[in-house]
Amino acid sequence: MGETWTVLRVLDWTTQRFADKGAGNPRLEAQVLLAHVLGCDRMGLYTRFDQPLAEEELAGFRGLIRRRLAGESVAYLVGEQEFWSRPFTVDARVLVPRPDSETVIEVVLDAQPDRAAPLRLADIGTGSGVLGITLLLELPAATGVLVDVSDQALAVARTNVQRHQLDERVELRQGDLAGPLAGERFDVIVANLPYVPAGDIAGLEPEVRVEPRVALDGGADGLDAIRRLVAAAPAVLAPSGLLVLEHGFDQDAAVRGIVDATGDFAPAATRADLAKRPRVTFARTI
Repeated sequence: MGETWTVLRVLDWTTQRFADKGAGNPRLEAQVLLAHVLGCDRMGLYTRFDQPLAEEELAGFRGLIRRRLAGESVAYLVGEQEFWSRPFTVDARVLVPRPDSETVIEVVLDAQPDRAAPLRLADIGTGSGVLGITLLLELPAATGVLVDVSDQALAVARTNVQRHQLDERVELRQGDLAGPLAGERFDVIVANLPYVPAGDIAGLEPEVRVEPRVALDGGADGLDAIRRLVAAAPAVLAPSGLLVLEHGFDQDAAVRGIVDATGDFAPAATRADLAKRPRVTFARTI
């Protein structure tokens, strides 16, 4: 970069570089990174278009651009990702929350005619905690348990629980799938478990391949963890309890088959994400 780089000029230059590299949202990525360097939100950039960047700001921004072009995700670079219009802390210990997962929130909220009613929920494979925390924020009388096999992931989830002031309404438990819930009954269980077939991981985008493998690898067909949770869930769901599972866009028929084969649930249904791809399968116990 040369001299007199204003906010607008930097954004335009960076957007072009990211577009040339095939970024899906080059302008948004440039805005998020620059806002991080300048210590403002993205809207704050619009009031600063003519403001020149100081040399140390340019240096910091250059470093982020290099790392982004090398394949690091924007969320890891800034330590934050928005989900359901709220900010969540993320880093390399957890998956980056994706907009597809907001479909889980929609399914649960649509199933609650009275959002002020008491509810007990569990988020299994919680990662950064976004699903369980978002639901607790949307359902003010709910309490919940966030479960993950990774103590590193739970440390990030704990940060987000505190960030959103939910310490009094949520527990964090380490363990495998529904194991930490034994002896209890829950009205809702949500899970975004590993669902990438092991053989497909090497072909993922570079920024995804660096995410924790334990949170990606779903075994030979991607459904190992989902099978195990579906088998265990009826023992910890209340009568008419709701099980909500995120999965790959081409796994909906298989996941419905897994759920329906148990005989413990009403017929499973699937909801599409914003891109109209089958993303979340759900069913109630009978």
